[in-house]
Amino acid sequence: MKALHTEKAPAAIGPYSQAIEVNGFVFASGQIPLNPETGEIVEGGIKEQTHQALTNASHIMQEAGLTLANVVKTTVFLSDMADFAAMNEVYATFFSQPFPARSAVAVKTLPKNVLVEVECIAAK
Repeated sequence: MKALHTEKAPAAIGPYSQAIEVNGFVFASGQIPLNPETGEIVEGGIKEQTHQALTNASHIMQEAGLTLANVVKTTVFLSDMADFAAMNEVYATFFSQPFPARSAVAVKTLPKNVLVEVECIAAK
């Protein structure tokens, strides 16, 4: 088991790793729309936040020598399911066929009161 870390994505803010690589898989922790350079949540709504969360996930995959094309499963957490269509519009610009399997759920609250969090599992 190998912990992965990149300065191009937000540092873990608790007792967890940005990602763990094991047995040919990369399990990335959920990424929120935090700008790793400023430490601040990106300005804007669900589209801007989804873009930043997936950009962060992409940088973690790059640290593992992968791209988002290697992602086999994502889980998207939304603070409001009414944001699903707008999130999905941005999400579709980061992935191509065959799209990864995905779950999308609405939750009561996300860290730092963000609108979206995305976690990924990738295969080498």
